[in-house]
Amino acid sequence: MSAATPAPLLLDVRDLHVRYGRVEALSGVSLQVPAGGIVTVIGPNGAGKSTLLNALMGLLPVASGEIRWAGAAPPHAVEDRVAAGLCLVPEKRELFASMTVRDNLLLGAYARVRAGERRALDRIDTVFERFPRLRERAGQLAGTLSGGERQMLAIGRALMGNPRLLMLDEPSLGLAPLIVRDIFRIIRGLRDAGVAILLIEQNARAALQVADHAIVIETGNVVLQGPASELARDPAVTASYLGGG
Repeated sequence: MSAATPAPLLLDVRDLHVRYGRVEALSGVSLQVPAGGIVTVIGPNGAGKSTLLNALMGLLPVASGEIRWAGAAPPHAVEDRVAAGLCLVPEKRELFASMTVRDNLLLGAYARVRAGERRALDRIDTVFERFPRLRERAGQLAGTLSGGERQMLAIGRALMGNPRLLMLDEPSLGLAPLIVRDIFRIIRGLRDAGVAILLIEQNARAALQVADHAIVIETGNVVLQGPASELARDPAVTASYLGGG
């Protein structure tokens, strides 16, 4: 593929509406994520960012609009979307605290094992290469890990499913600055390995530095979008999200 040829779309969302009862949480959101690209969605708390990811994962019903996954309608069931290569790392990470690091990782390959993939569990070696700290703590209970280690475990568990698109909900939330830097280094490395990423992040500055394309959502509506480097220089984005005035 030449440099001028755009990457094929993995995810194509058009005019998405999601409601909680009579309250519309998303109002006509459209976005595209190409293969191997990073798209970030930024916005204030309550803007609908997590709602967007949950709807794409099939955890919330869609009132109207269209979601296309690799050119077709996505599977209906969440586990089938995971098997198709769409994975979500939720904000709360949702690890099994009383299970070891290794067992949490092995659970991430459940859909592939169920599908009969014989070497599905072998991917744990790849995960340990990307996260040496997890290898060191493989027999440790997940509930005893530090915040940064828990985030690494959550991402590693998702990678056990061999995702084509990884959706990350606030991966830097509550982490120390040095750990945040490690997390964004990991995100860059995943893109370099061919994993597309849809990133929800309150740390707008870091998100815009790592992303190819950016979308700003406010009160369930897309108010700005474009190349991340351009939005990082936009006066409205600077004033609202980057600490400028």
